[in-house]
Formats: sequence, structure tokens, C-alpha cells
Amino acid sequence: MTRASLDKQPHEVATMFDDVAANYDRTNDVLSLGQARLWRKEVAKAVDARPAQKVLDLAAGTATSSLPFAATGAYVVPCDFSTGMLKVGKGRHPHLPFTAGDATKLPFKDDTFDAVTISFGLRNVQDTDTALRELFRVTRPGGRVVICEFSQPTWKPFRTVYSEYLMRALPPVATAVSSNPDAYVYLAESIRAWPDQPALAARLQQAGWSKVAWRNLTGGVVALHRGYKPQ
Repeated sequence: MTRASLDKQPHEVATMFDDVAANYDRTNDVLSLGQARLWRKEVAKAVDARPAQKVLDLAAGTATSSLPFAATGAYVVPCDFSTGMLKVGKGRHPHLPFTAGDATKLPFKDDTFDAVTISFGLRNVQDTDTALRELFRVTRPGGRVVICEFSQPTWKPFRTVYSEYLMRALPPVATAVSSNPDAYVYLAESIRAWPDQPALAARLQQAGWSKVAWRNLTGGVVALHRGYKPQ
């Protein structure tokens, strides 16, 4: 089994997700104590996809996150660099246009999408700033970005408990429900090393996004960041 390191070599991360693809969605539901479904609903509301709009769902994995966009009548492109994830997703949802792609060099033309979104994937990209600029490039003027990512709980006592859960409770639980528990040790480490809400907002602004704001979910365990490409 493969576990990526925090320098996030692309081949290591892709192989790690290939290993966990078959049971990935079920494992996430267990480890998030059922919150993952709530978070997906909030992402769908924030993206606000409309009929005939083009939506890029980056780091889509098996496309569980893409289905709410497709249900609105939008044209959604699930994109991921894990071929294992794409294969599992295509088997489940053959009607969706799964596309292999690296967040730092997206295989799309400039100004293509009305909305771009990435859930729990930006943290796994080796060069975050390049990915944010790539998302900006492929978004049409006036279009929007929504990022759903683990963040820092806002209440200090809860933040301490949460940190202990990540490093002590999560690996044993992952051992029981995942085919590659070491991947979830990486998950815990990468969450602890990730920038907080204001720091990610600043990086979005540096990439060119305007009207950047964020909203905390589950007490800041997860944050939704949104921005717009100037017209």
C-alpha cells in the first residue's frame, strides 16, 4: 500500500488514491461521522449550478461530489488525476464526462467554465498557488470558484479535541474501514499542516480572485471559500 508524504509528490498522491478508490466514499462517511454528506450539500448550494452552465469539479474522485451539479441540468466535468478513482467513478456513472487532469496544468481552454470547485483536494496538490491560478484561468470572466477544505476549528477547546482525534482516533478507525489505513495517517497530517481560513483567502486573492469570502462548517472543521473572476 502507498502513503504519500507531505511534500505531495504527484505520483505518490495519485497512487495512494488509486489504492483507496473502491471504498473511498464509504470510508469518508464513517470517518467524518456522517458530516461528509452535509458538506457536499453546502458545496452544491454555494456553487449554485444552473441549467446549461459548465461546471468543473476538480479532484472529483468517483464523482459523488459531481452528482448534485448534474442534477440541476448543468454540464459538469469530473476531473481527477487518480486513474483508479476515475475508473471506479466511470463504472458507477458512465454518463458523466470523466477527465484525467492535474490541478497544476488543467487540460481545458481559457475562460471555459461558469463555476469551478474542488472539495478536499486542494490540500493534496503539490503547488497550491499554481492550482488556484489554473482554476482562475479556466473560469470565464464573472464566473466563480468554491473551495471546500478542512480548516481550523474556531473554538480553541474544540480545536484541541479535534487535533487529538485526527492523530489518535482516526488511524485506528481507518484501519477498520479502509483498504489503505496509512493513507489516512497522511490525511490527518496534511489537515494539521494546512493554512487556516484567512491564509487560504489571501492565497485566493493573490491568484486573482475577487470578493473572496469564507464560511465555516461544523465549527470550522471545514471551510467553504468562494471568489469571483473579475469581468
